[in-house]
Amino acid sequence: MKKAGFILALCLMFLAGMGQNEAAEKHFEKAERLAQSLKYQEALAEYNEAIFLNAEELKYYLRRAFVYSALESYEEAVKDYTKVLEADPSSPYIFVSRGSAYNKLKKYNLAIADFNSALAIDPKNQEAYNNRGWSKEYLGDHDGACADWKKSKKLGNAEAKIIMKNTHCK
Repeated sequence: MKKAGFILALCLMFLAGMGQNEAAEKHFEKAERLAQSLKYQEALAEYNEAIFLNAEELKYYLRRAFVYSALESYEEAVKDYTKVLEADPSSPYIFVSRGSAYNKLKKYNLAIADFNSALAIDPKNQEAYNNRGWSKEYLGDHDGACADWKKSKKLGNAEAKIIMKNTHCK
């Protein structure tokens, strides 16, 4: 009899967990709609609730990081990007996003490290070249910045051409 009670308790715990995951997903979906409507503070509250209910779901952290960036809460964005990258360091996009947040925090060497990581995964990542160029420029390495923007331009990035003209790259 004790064994049956134990199994029933495990089943109830499992079902409760499923309910939590479903509730978390509903909060996530609501947060997505709010974020698309540029209602970032409201979206943030919904992402927080989704994470409270299911802290294992990395997409919740990733999307919350985007909202933190939109709200200019770059330290918080970096924390969420880092959590995602610790679990899965294979996305150049997330390295570029975290590097961009580091740029906003004026942590240019950390930003460059992230852009380098993105380029190690995807050597044709135009955004990583453009942003690494800005990091180098802010650190006083104009020639290095120009080299990155030239590479981005060569890869087809139209923005790099404008940047080069406005920063007087040769």
